[in-house]
Amino acid sequence: MSSLLYRLGSGAARHPWRVISAWLVVAVAVVASSAAFGQTLEDSFSVPGVDSQEAVDLLSAAGSDQAGLTARVVVTPTAADGSLLDSTSAQQMLIDLRSDLLALPNVLDVDDPAAALARGRDAAVASGAVSLDGKVAVLSVSYPVIDDLDATDLERLVETVEANTEGSGFQVEAGGDLFFAFSEAETGPSEMIGLLIAMIVLLVAFGSVIAMGLPIGMALFGLAVGVSSMSLVAYLIDVPSWAPQIGSMIGLGVGIDYALFLVTRHREFLARGLDVVDAAGRAVATAGQAVIFAGGTVVIAILGLAVAGVPFMTAAGVAISVIVLLMVVASVTLLPAFLGVAGTRIDRFSIHRRGAAASAGRGWQRWGRHVADHAWAYAIGVTALLLALTAPVLSLNLGFPDDGTQPVSQTQRRAYDLMADGFGPGINGPFVIAIDLAGDETIVEPLAAAVAGDAGIASVGDARVDSEAGIATLVALPTTAPQDSATFETVQRLRAEVFPPVLESSPASAHVGGNTANFGDVAGRVTDRLPAFIGAVILLSFLLLMLVFRSVLVPLKAALLNLLSIGASYGVLVAVFQWGWGKDLIGLETTIPVVSFIPMFLFAILFGLSMDYEVFLLSRVREHYVETGDNDASVVHGLATTARVITSAALIMISVFGGFVLGSDPTTKMFGLGLAVAIFVDATIVRIVLVPATMKLLGDANWWLPAWLDRILPHVDIDSEASLPGESERAVGSVEGPVETERALVGR
Repeated sequence: MSSLLYRLGSGAARHPWRVISAWLVVAVAVVASSAAFGQTLEDSFSVPGVDSQEAVDLLSAAGSDQAGLTARVVVTPTAADGSLLDSTSAQQMLIDLRSDLLALPNVLDVDDPAAALARGRDAAVASGAVSLDGKVAVLSVSYPVIDDLDATDLERLVETVEANTEGSGFQVEAGGDLFFAFSEAETGPSEMIGLLIAMIVLLVAFGSVIAMGLPIGMALFGLAVGVSSMSLVAYLIDVPSWAPQIGSMIGLGVGIDYALFLVTRHREFLARGLDVVDAAGRAVATAGQAVIFAGGTVVIAILGLAVAGVPFMTAAGVAISVIVLLMVVASVTLLPAFLGVAGTRIDRFSIHRRGAAASAGRGWQRWGRHVADHAWAYAIGVTALLLALTAPVLSLNLGFPDDGTQPVSQTQRRAYDLMADGFGPGINGPFVIAIDLAGDETIVEPLAAAVAGDAGIASVGDARVDSEAGIATLVALPTTAPQDSATFETVQRLRAEVFPPVLESSPASAHVGGNTANFGDVAGRVTDRLPAFIGAVILLSFLLLMLVFRSVLVPLKAALLNLLSIGASYGVLVAVFQWGWGKDLIGLETTIPVVSFIPMFLFAILFGLSMDYEVFLLSRVREHYVETGDNDASVVHGLATTARVITSAALIMISVFGGFVLGSDPTTKMFGLGLAVAIFVDATIVRIVLVPATMKLLGDANWWLPAWLDRILPHVDIDSEASLPGESERAVGSVEGPVETERALVGR
C-alpha cells in the first residue's frame, strides 16, 4: 500500500490543479444535485419487534388516525384573569382557528374545543380539550404517517398559528410529533467559534499562516461535499434530520486532525532536504496509512451500530460514515494537491521564534522522564481519577429529549408548559393503546377499566372501536411527565401486570404505543445490545493493534485505557445532563436523560479517534525500541516526538466539539460535550500520563508476542518507508522559515 499511496500523494502534488479541479467538479455536482433533487431528511423512530412498534403497525393497518403524527395547538387568553369559559369571543376564535387548521393539506382531523365549550363547562372539561380552570384549550391536529409528510407541513402549521395569534388577544403555541419529526435545530455561531479556535491552535502548532490554512481548507472542502451528499444518500436510506449536524461535528474534527498529521510529516520530510513532490508523496505513504487505518476503523465501528437493530441508528451511522470516508479520501488526494500549490512557501508568515519547537520537544522529554520516574504513583492516581469520573455511569438513564427540554424561545416548549400547567404533566406523553380485538369486542370495557385503575394513570379517554378493522384504541394519560422514569415504568407495568389478567381468557391482544413507550423501547433495545457492541469493538481494536505492533499486552492495555476514557465521558454526561451539575454553564435549561443512541455513537466514534492517537504515539515508541532495544528510552522518545502533535490535534477536536455545546439543541450539546470530554481525557490524562507510566512498568513485556502467533500473523507496517523509492537528492534550498525535524523536536 505504501507504494500506491506514494504515487497518489506525489502525483497530486506534481499536478495539483488537476486534482483541485476534479474536486471542484465533484463538489459542484454534489451540491447542485442536492439542491435540485435531494430528498428531505426526516426522523423516523420505528423499531421492528418492540411492543410500541406493534401498536403503530396495528393502527396503520387499520387506517387509524392514531397511527399518524399529531400536532397540538394550544390556546390561552393573554389577560391574566382571562378565561375561555362563557366567552363568545374565545369560542369564535377557536372556531376560526380550527377551520384554518382543517384547511391545511394532509390534515385529517382537528379536535373541536369550541363545540365542547358550547355545551357548558362540565362538557368542555370532560372532553379533555379544555383545562379544569378554563384557561387552556388544546386542538389536537391529526396527520397521516410520517412517510406521507415533509417539512412543508410543519411550515404551514407554524404560519397558521402565527396568523391566528396576531391581534387576537390570545397566546397560541404549537408542539407535538410533527415538530419532533421535522423541526431542525437552530444554527448559531457555535460551529464558527469552534473553527476559529481550531485555526488558532493550528497557527500555534505550525507557526505559519499558510501551513495553518491547508488543513482548514481541506476539511471545509470535504465537509461541503459530505454534508451536501446527505440528501442524496436519503434516496437509499432514511437519513435522520440530525445526522448532517452530527456528521459536520465529527467530519470537521477528524478532517483537521488527519490533515495535521499529514502536514506535520510533510514538513519533516522537507527538513530532510526532499523536494515538495517527494515529501508530499512520502507523507501520504506514511502518515496517510495511519489516516486510512484510523478513518477505516471509525467507519467500521460506526457501521457496527447496525447490531443495535434500530433502523434510524443504522441510517445515521451510514450517513456519518460517508462524511468520515470523504475526509479520508480528501486527506490523501486533495491535501497533497494543496501541499503542491503551497510548495516551498508553506512556512511563510511564521510566528514562531527560531528554536521554539526544539525547546518544546525538550520539555516533553523532561516530562516523559518525570512520569517514568514516578510510574507507580501516576498509574494508580490517574486510574483512580478515571474510575471516579466513570462512577456516575452506574446511574445512567437512557431516554429521549422532548419538547420540555427545548429552550423557552421555541413555541413547542411554550406549548408543552401550557399543557402541563393546564392538564397535568401526563398530557405531554399520552399512551396510545392499540387492541387487536380478534372478534372479542367485549374486552374493551374491562381493559379500559383496568388501565384506569393503575396508579400511574391519570385518565383514560373514551375507546374508539373499529368493528370492521377489528381494532380498538384507548388513549391514556399518565400521572407523570414523559421524562420521568416512573412514566416508562407505568408502560412496563401495563404490559406485564395490567393486560395479562384481563386478556388471559380472550383471543384479543393489546400493545402500548406513543412516543414515551417508543422511546423507552428504543432505550431498552440499545441497553440490551450495548455490551455486545462494546465487546465487538474492543475485540476489533485488539486484533488490529496486535497486527500493527506485534504485541499482546500493548493492544490489551489500549483496550482497557480506551474503556476508561470513554467511561469517563459517559460519567460526565450523567453528572451534567441527568444530575444537572454545571448545566447552566452550557445553557441547558432542564435535566434530561442521556439520549439512548448516544452511548453507542460515542463509543464507535471515540474508538476510532483513540486508535488514531494510539497508533501515532506507539509507532514512534516501537520504531525506537526496534532500533535500541531500550523500552524506557523508547517511551520517552515516543512521547517527546509526538506529544506536541497529539495535544494540538486534541485541542482542535475539543474546540470543534466544544463549539457544538454552545448550540441550542440538547442532543447536539450532549454529543459535543461527550466527544470533547473523551478526547480531552484520552489525549492528555491517558496518552501523556497513563500510557507512558504503564509502559514503563511493563518494560520489555510490552513487546511480547508468542513465536507461533508471530509466524501466522500477517505483517502490517503503517509507518515504514522501506518500500518507497530512494530519497530524492534534490535539496530544497529555498524553503523559507524554520521547518523542525524530528531530531530538533527531541533536542538531539
